[in-house]
Amino acid sequence: METMAISKFKATCLAVLQRVRDTGETVRITRRGEPIADVVPPGPPERPDGWLGVMSDRMRIRGDITVPSSELLPWDAEES
Repeated sequence: METMAISKFKATCLAVLQRVRDTGETVRITRRGEPIADVVPPGPPERPDGWLGVMSDRMRIRGDITVPSSELLPWDAEES
């Protein structure tokens, strides 16, 4: 792990961030020799590969989903 003084990090911030992203190596930032922060590469994205099934763990299907809705509930228009 590379260690860098905060003054040098401030002067080269964008280059350091790009290097961390490209190499995947952590850079420790110090102030007067004491660590104050670690710059770490981002983790893997949390989104699924595709959109199909993204809600599969958030809902439950009850009953038959292939039956037309007119058979499930009577409509006011049907009563007149």
